[in-house]
Amino acid sequence: MKQRVQSQLMVSFGGASWQGMRDENQDAFLVKVPQQRYEREHKGVVACIADGVSCSNHSQKASHTAVMQFVSDYYSTPDSWSIQHCASKILTSMNNWLFTEGLKQSLKHNGLVTTFSAVICKSNTAHLFHVGDTRIYRVRGGKVKLLTRDHQRVNFGQNPHLIRALGMDSRLDVDYQSFELQVSDRFILTSDGVHDTIAQNDLYSMFTSQVSKEPLADSISQMAIDQGSTDNVTCLILDVEQLPSHSLLEHQAQLLSRTVPPALKVGNKIDQYRVTKVLYAGPRSYVYQVVDEHGVSKVLKAPSLTYSEDIEHLNQLANEYWVGRQLNSERVMKVYPVADDTRFVYQLCEFIDGITLRQWMFDNPNPSINKVRTIIEGIIKGVRVLQRADMVHGDLKPENILITESEEVKLIDFGAVKALGLEEIVTSNQSCEPLGAVNYIAPESIDTGEASTLSDLFSVAVIGYEMLCGELPYKPISAQVAQSTRHHKWHYRPLQQFRGDMPAWLDLVFRKATQTNPSVRYQALGDFLLDLATPNPQLVKKAKQSPLLKRDPVLFWKSLAIIAIATACLQSLWLLG
Repeated sequence: MKQRVQSQLMVSFGGASWQGMRDENQDAFLVKVPQQRYEREHKGVVACIADGVSCSNHSQKASHTAVMQFVSDYYSTPDSWSIQHCASKILTSMNNWLFTEGLKQSLKHNGLVTTFSAVICKSNTAHLFHVGDTRIYRVRGGKVKLLTRDHQRVNFGQNPHLIRALGMDSRLDVDYQSFELQVSDRFILTSDGVHDTIAQNDLYSMFTSQVSKEPLADSISQMAIDQGSTDNVTCLILDVEQLPSHSLLEHQAQLLSRTVPPALKVGNKIDQYRVTKVLYAGPRSYVYQVVDEHGVSKVLKAPSLTYSEDIEHLNQLANEYWVGRQLNSERVMKVYPVADDTRFVYQLCEFIDGITLRQWMFDNPNPSINKVRTIIEGIIKGVRVLQRADMVHGDLKPENILITESEEVKLIDFGAVKALGLEEIVTSNQSCEPLGAVNYIAPESIDTGEASTLSDLFSVAVIGYEMLCGELPYKPISAQVAQSTRHHKWHYRPLQQFRGDMPAWLDLVFRKATQTNPSVRYQALGDFLLDLATPNPQLVKKAKQSPLLKRDPVLFWKSLAIIAIATACLQSLWLLG
């Protein structure tokens, strides 16, 4: 049978468990492929096998409890727990229960003891847990590899006996390993009634057979019985048919295993890409225009060799790739996958024929309100793409916004993007310092590292203000160190201070959108856009009713200073008279 786990991940499985020469079947296996999308993405697929020790009357209860309880409890654990933490907690708890129940039995050998092996496939990673003498094999590229070791001991030529199993002791040691999955990986889980009976060459030959999984599991079980197995026989086969895109953490791990390339020149090649132009060469990164073997232009971004050991910087590059792969819109830069077998750290992006908004501002020092309004609307459409994906850009500035020849607006550079609610985005060793340009970041992001769509709205409003008058709504911050910016005085400067032809109602819009307190800003991007188009009567009325000190503190203090000077002059004339 086949079960679809995600839109790109597919597994198939089949198994057989036979009583054989025993009075009852003390083996058990279970596979779960969740139907709910949330469970499929956050927990993955579980396949497990257990073999109760044959000397106990409670072996069947032990093995069946082990597989059923493990699967049930695993899907009930918090999403914030790692898979290793989940399984370790469950197996430890289960071991304690089995061991305690065994102590209640009148006969010492009659405890609840079972071996246990499990494979959990989540995204592109396999996680293996094992205790006892059941086994897990993997077939990859036609080669069979035994992934587990039997926890047995042989004394003076006697039959081997278990030294580790669930319920055997109050203390439990579980073998754990994880590795990256590949398409066509096959996992085979067997009980000792199978692998202790069939010769290795015959068994491996069966494992690589192209027969369907369930008939193949039946054939392997039948072979074990035909060759004299006196135990229960169980065989479970799980095939990886298709894989999804890497998760962020998986991509980060993959990136950290690669080499940072040296600085490239025009004509140099990296993999199948030839450099046609060096777009940017800075202390942190290099950006090149490249063409692939089909002559298609792309942008290749690579970190500087100076940052080859900087894990946080490399993780930011991984973050940019992962975020870009989640988005599919003409409003944001496309990000392309690189070859899995590349040796180098770099990122491939869409080549956008256009100019940065910064260059546009140089070319248009006094733009019309309508022109600025159109560009702001384009930026907000890009922000909405991120918002629908529950993401915050975090580094909106003129350099990260491109204007194409057809005057379309595209957002680029996803290195500072945060995916809200996805805890894997922020790892425990990641700095909480703001990653973007401090003159455009919302105050709450500078103070706490927290960000929301309202933080992006603040940045858009600052950019719009600067487009109109060439200045920032607040006194520019020269220090690029977050510790210094946290003490910055956020005093709004009226738009008319730099451009006298701007209407007062428009200044009220930018004043509200750039409030330092996010709760006082516009609470929706659409409301900000609406007020940019037509005067908001409520804003105008409120402004007229507010005292001069609040409406225009600069004018208030200038007026107060003039009054003070005039008063002093009058006093001086009176004294002289």
